[in-house]
Amino acid sequence: MGDVAVGARSGHDGEEHRGHPVEAHAPVPDGAMTSGNDPAGDEGTPQDAGRPGAVDAGAGGDARTPKKPRSLWKELPILIGIALVLALLIKTFLVQAFSIPSDSMQDTLQKGDRVLVDKLTPWFGSKPERGEVVVFHDPDDWLAGEPAPNPNPVQKVLSWIGLMPSAEEKDLIKRVIGVGGDTIECKNAGPLLVNGHPLNEPYVYPGNTPCSVDDQGGQFKVKVPKGYIWVMGDHRQNSRDSRYNQSDKNHGFVPVDKVVGRAIVRAWPIGRWGTLPVPDTFDQPGLGHQAPAAASLTVAPQGVAVVAVLPVVVWRRRRTAKARRG
Repeated sequence: MGDVAVGARSGHDGEEHRGHPVEAHAPVPDGAMTSGNDPAGDEGTPQDAGRPGAVDAGAGGDARTPKKPRSLWKELPILIGIALVLALLIKTFLVQAFSIPSDSMQDTLQKGDRVLVDKLTPWFGSKPERGEVVVFHDPDDWLAGEPAPNPNPVQKVLSWIGLMPSAEEKDLIKRVIGVGGDTIECKNAGPLLVNGHPLNEPYVYPGNTPCSVDDQGGQFKVKVPKGYIWVMGDHRQNSRDSRYNQSDKNHGFVPVDKVVGRAIVRAWPIGRWGTLPVPDTFDQPGLGHQAPAAASLTVAPQGVAVVAVLPVVVWRRRRTAKARRG
């Protein structure tokens, strides 16, 4: 009789069975799709749509055809953008490179050296300590009359992406000798006294005396106000530091909020690479109490960890909530 599906009965029989459809199955050719409750035709039927594992072939074949990956040239601008953002974040919150413009910190730092400055710990309450080498903004025209910097092409590129300060920024680098509450004194050629205790200063430039015998500021006795620091260059006879700026509005003291950060590494040239630790002379007993940096250095990584982990936690919570709804 052929492959014909049997439908509902007609005539009186049809009246009798109205509302009660009669299911019938007829043979189908190999490969043909079936409908209804035929077990042999379950695969690919409309009622299977949406079931896990069901595949909608559509008109063009498998809908899971992998997307064509972006070409390198399309990816490159995105990668450059990400790199610039990361550079800006590093410059703003972590470390920044500075070029040494003068000989005032010889021999610790030479003119042209590059140092990396820690800008992170001050965000978490760390204050400058005695003996640290710090970078700070010009407090009150200390650089007046100094020649304007002339950066080379590499420095210009690094400044443009934020890894070095621009030529317009006026920054200085010196060693912290005293902090708030300290009394600093220079008599004759030295030694330099901090709270009455003489400092042994092996970092002072060879041939220099710790104190300068002159009438322009080399001889002094000052008490550092709270919220300020007293700074001096390691090349004592070639440094325009706190001693020679006592006539400015801050009386030679540098406001702590002007400090950019501590120089921690001499990074360039490679042959001069090295850290910039606090000399032992500042650890001598009786010199005076300083709030330990360890507290701030402990808080800083924790704060960074929270910032780093928070997006992951939010993502996992959203993923879990979505799985529960599904």
